[in-house]
Amino acid sequence: MVHSCGNSSRFTRDSLGLTRRESIRSVDRWNNDRPAIRDEEERDPDNHFANAPVDLLKRPDYLGRMSDHTLRPVTTNHGDIAQIATLLCEVFPTAKHFTEEALRWQYRDNPDGQVVGFNAWQGDELAAHYVTIPFKAKVNGKQEKGLLSLNTATRPAHQGKGLFTKLAKSTYELGAEQGFGFVIGVANANSTHGFTKKLGFQLVSPLRAMIGLGPLPFRENSREVHYEQDRSLDAFSWRLAHPCYAYSIAKGRHIDMVLSGREQFGCRYVLHAARNLRIIDGIPLTKTPMRKIWIGLDPAMDWRGSCYVNIPMRFRPSPLNLIFKDLSGQGRTLDADRVRFHAMDFDIL
Repeated sequence: MVHSCGNSSRFTRDSLGLTRRESIRSVDRWNNDRPAIRDEEERDPDNHFANAPVDLLKRPDYLGRMSDHTLRPVTTNHGDIAQIATLLCEVFPTAKHFTEEALRWQYRDNPDGQVVGFNAWQGDELAAHYVTIPFKAKVNGKQEKGLLSLNTATRPAHQGKGLFTKLAKSTYELGAEQGFGFVIGVANANSTHGFTKKLGFQLVSPLRAMIGLGPLPFRENSREVHYEQDRSLDAFSWRLAHPCYAYSIAKGRHIDMVLSGREQFGCRYVLHAARNLRIIDGIPLTKTPMRKIWIGLDPAMDWRGSCYVNIPMRFRPSPLNLIFKDLSGQGRTLDADRVRFHAMDFDIL
């Protein structure tokens, strides 16, 4: 559970020169890169989109029509990547990670497969974009393919027409046809309602954002984990090759950590923590930092009595909500107490 505490009017400067409130907001500034899902739905009186055969959605030349917009599956050719980067930078001008190089790395070079998603076009203009990226996970002890809900953007002139909802539904249909068992993601306060009410996602839990001193409280005998990512060495190496971010690995006495190059309050962000992490060529080793920020869910972390506290919700501009959608037809849900999900498992850092 997320705990809150009393408000404070005192502001202090951290090592980056930000005020306390500014720093805490920047912990979750990725939320500003994810637009709200609007309540208005575009009318489709001719029902073109709803009646499109599912098998057509797999074809790269498929054109799903809705009003004056055309749906096409996302491709990773140079022209599409360039237009997607332009759209993302236009909609989120303060984001620094939507370069063409970063999108090629994320969309094309993933060893678990290329992206699954759709674009909405109006003539030659890219009006809206939604994409998921493949990965492998262990669900109830068995490995299966899943999709991480990732980038979404709609140009202002095309907002309020239900484009995101239609792009997402066609993406999930295509993902199910391609054998993906589920979609998982992290939603902010604006988008959580749309995902759960319109797209059938389960709200699993808000993620913890723990800040404190000393060793992470990892315990050997924890609850059985029913969900966690299952990365190959290639996938692990790829994740740490982000063109815009720098990482290091700290080998500890009890637990190893992947660390972000970014810090706040003098604390290093921990992307991942586990025993016996593999050493990756090109990723430097570093000392274990004393002050850390850890974001995620993990039954192996026993925070009771530790020197860590959950950053109160009143200091966050938005919660980080873990959401899940089953694509297998079995109606599966996740138990938050049996989920292992770290910051490395999505795109916060």
